[in-house]
Amino acid sequence: MSLLISDDLIRASGLSERELFLEIVLMLFRQDKISLGKASELMGMHRMQFQKLLDDRGICLHYDVAEFQEDLKMLQEMG
Repeated sequence: MSLLISDDLIRASGLSERELFLEIVLMLFRQDKISLGKASELMGMHRMQFQKLLDDRGICLHYDVAEFQEDLKMLQEMG
């Protein structure tokens, strides 16, 4: 599913399309609607880059046991 955002909303926000998309992703992350991995994937960023962005904005990192296990699995697969 795609979301169409009107040009009027983009102009009214004063943000570029990418900046507005970032704000939406950050809002969803803050509300615990998407995980760190999903947020970084949506932004096309490495997870560490996204964590740095969160830190720069003073946004707390939500990191639970399931995400830890996901990271462990990914590291094991990488060797």
